[in-house]
Amino acid sequence: MIKSYNGFAGFTLIEAVIVIALTGIIAGIVAVFIRAPVESYFDAARRAELTDIADTALRRMARDVRLALPNSVRVTSSGGSVYLEFLQTRSGARYRQNDSCFIPPGCSSLTTFGSITPEVAIAINSDRVAIYNQYNNEAGGCGPTDPSAYCGTNTAVITGVINAGTEDVINFALTPFPHASPSNRFQIIETPVSYVCTPGAGGTGTLRRYWGYAIAPAQPTAFGAAPTALLATRVSACTLNYSPGVTERGGLLNMRITLSQSSEDVSLQNQVHVTNVP
Repeated sequence: MIKSYNGFAGFTLIEAVIVIALTGIIAGIVAVFIRAPVESYFDAARRAELTDIADTALRRMARDVRLALPNSVRVTSSGGSVYLEFLQTRSGARYRQNDSCFIPPGCSSLTTFGSITPEVAIAINSDRVAIYNQYNNEAGGCGPTDPSAYCGTNTAVITGVINAGTEDVINFALTPFPHASPSNRFQIIETPVSYVCTPGAGGTGTLRRYWGYAIAPAQPTAFGAAPTALLATRVSACTLNYSPGVTERGGLLNMRITLSQSSEDVSLQNQVHVTNVP
């Protein structure tokens, strides 16, 4: 009831208290009905964010692995972390050269060959030429005739490239390559690349990418001052399994990552076919 005092209209204190009480009751009822949709929205947004992070990380890994030197993918575990390493190729082509230069102990004059495919992208005095890579050196040890790029027995540092019009003439350090490629193929490799997944309880783990470090026979678990990039946080579990295949012409890399936040888990899996024809 509105009363008038000295020409001014207003509410009594009791009426104001009743209005406040009724407003609170109505707000409480409304909150009961909108609480579930609001929570559902935030849950969906959180799951979408976790899914996007995991999907982006797996796609990046798959893209890199498809550029791996044949038979260079290797996986190991140490100290609760999982390590995926491979030698990334910059380019590749076919060469022209006498196969007798590849018969052990090699041809002492083999420091150059012509590339049938022109305009091969190469970083001089940094990239290496690899021919007929067959082993990823998981077992360790380097034999003099083992075609393993990790051992350096079938690679050489490129010292120059001369464009001869119809082809590129590639010069490299003197190297007695142990085997010729049956299809006269070669690859240009950059530095190794490693993905390190370190899961943590409740989503406190990370997934990182390392590159720019030296090639070594044994798979590294420490990278010193090598460049690194953080691909994913909130990692609670990860699985990396690599099967080289029965004929070793094609391998299969199975990648699975689980991200966690607010007691909710999102798991994504991706499988990548790896070409191992050297």
